[in-house]
Amino acid sequence: QVQLVESGGGLVQPGGSLRLSCAASGSIFSINVMGWYRQAPGKQRELVATITNGGSTNYADSVKGRFTISRDNTKNTVYLQRNSLKPEDTAVYYCYANIKYYSGVYYKNGDFWGQGTQVTVSS
Repeated sequence: QVQLVESGGGLVQPGGSLRLSCAASGSIFSINVMGWYRQAPGKQRELVATITNGGSTNYADSVKGRFTISRDNTKNTVYLQRNSLKPEDTAVYYCYANIKYYSGVYYKNGDFWGQGTQVTVSS
C-alpha cells in the first residue's frame, strides 16, 4: 500500500541540530499533507509541523523559529530541520502523511504514519 520510513534520529546535545527525513513509497498519486508529530514519555502525541502540497506550513508554537519543514515532491520526501534543540524536544518523532493513493481499483485518500524515530536531547 503506502509506507513512510523515517531516518535521522539520534542523540544530540542541547543547542545542537538534527535533520529528520521521511520518505513515502507505494501506490502514491499525490501527497496532500506531510509532516511530523512527536510523543514524549507520558505525554500525548502532538503536532510538530506540517506542509501541504502547495507549500503552506504549520508549526507548533514550541518549535517556531527553531524547526523548519520542507519537502521534495520529486522524491515524496519531507524533511524536518531542527536547530537549537532543547531537552523538551526529546520524543519519538512520527512522520505523517495524508495521501491520495491507488487501492488497485480506485483512488482514495488516507492517513499514514511512520514507525517513529527516537530523538534524545541531553548533555
